[in-house]
Amino acid sequence: MTRAAQAAVEQAFRQEWSALLGGLTRRVRDPQLAEDALADAFAAAAAGWPRNGVPERPGAWLQTVARRAAIDRLRRDRVLADRVERLRADALRAGDAVPAVDADVPDQPEDDQLRLLFTCCHPALAPEARVALTLRAVGGLTTGEIARAFLTAEPAMAQRLVRARRRIAATGIPFRVPPPEDLPERVGGVLAVLYLIFNEGYTAAAGDQLVRADLCTEAIRLARLLARLMPDEPEVRGLLALLLLTDARRAARTDAAGAYVGLDAQDRTRWDAAALDEGLTALAEALRRRRPGPYQLQAAIAATHARAASFDATDWPQIAALYDALAGLAPTPVVAVNRAVAHGFAYGPAAGLALLEPLRLHRYQPFHAALAELRRRAGDEAGAQEAYAEAIALSANAVERDELRRRSNRTDPVQ
Repeated sequence: MTRAAQAAVEQAFRQEWSALLGGLTRRVRDPQLAEDALADAFAAAAAGWPRNGVPERPGAWLQTVARRAAIDRLRRDRVLADRVERLRADALRAGDAVPAVDADVPDQPEDDQLRLLFTCCHPALAPEARVALTLRAVGGLTTGEIARAFLTAEPAMAQRLVRARRRIAATGIPFRVPPPEDLPERVGGVLAVLYLIFNEGYTAAAGDQLVRADLCTEAIRLARLLARLMPDEPEVRGLLALLLLTDARRAARTDAAGAYVGLDAQDRTRWDAAALDEGLTALAEALRRRRPGPYQLQAAIAATHARAASFDATDWPQIAALYDALAGLAPTPVVAVNRAVAHGFAYGPAAGLALLEPLRLHRYQPFHAALAELRRRAGDEAGAQEAYAEAIALSANAVERDELRRRSNRTDPVQ
């Protein structure tokens, strides 16, 4: 493959995959068939574009070839003859009954991407299947890339994807945006999937790297897509703001050797100013709609950190108040632990411990790490060492584990 043709195929994959897959899935009502046909189209592009040149409209060319590939696959199964006829009718209406590289562009490409996102995040699917399908279908990541991201063998991840697609087909999960009365609940499920993807990237659950930048970047890209498709949903803007404001600190979270750098020690000049600006703008747009939600509150917390010139200048009482409000909307272990830490900085370690110690989250590593820090600041060194030991034992991320050991060996409390 010539370098120019290869670059064109890669660019088309990045820019066109989810829209093309959404349109094809809408037509065939079978996510596995749609993905197989689209893969055939990209294989045809990789083989044909170096010889014949890159078409003027690569997306339209791929749409036409993928649609015909789907027809060819359906022809091999006579049980699905009715789908063949529907595809033929679609092809005739689109004017591509005769082979051509300049076929019409996909119908409603943004609507199709939104339908695809809601289908991948349907509550009938297991949470891990929703994440994998979203990364594969909407994000365009390969099965191998998804498997590596979640430390799973590629064959096992492939089987997970196949089972998820079969469940969509078997249960008749509709390829559509939910009706207005169901939208608030269903949007929440989509946002949760994107947040899971980001969190796995921002602090990898296991491995020898703190951050998986590819997952952070993909979650932000999908959040931007969702915000563009659903501009009037404040929680969508809130999530986008949260991801941007959090990810802006990514470069400062490790030093040149890859070691962990806490928020108190980060060089704030390394924070991404453009991401901070975009995040603050997204948050302001969300708050203007006066329908606060958990992601907007978390983004407001991140914005308070972003506006502080230094760690010592952080408005901890404001952060504690925001966590109080968040705990009323989303009473999760993550929120409870972070709320206690915020109160510890705002009102002293005893105030933080009063909120943290009753939680008894024995298998939750951040609970023990927070407990260790607050106990040390309160002067309970023996209790701190006990909590550090628990946190170290529960940490599967090597960078986090090394940082916990370093903190455990310090003689002065972390401020």
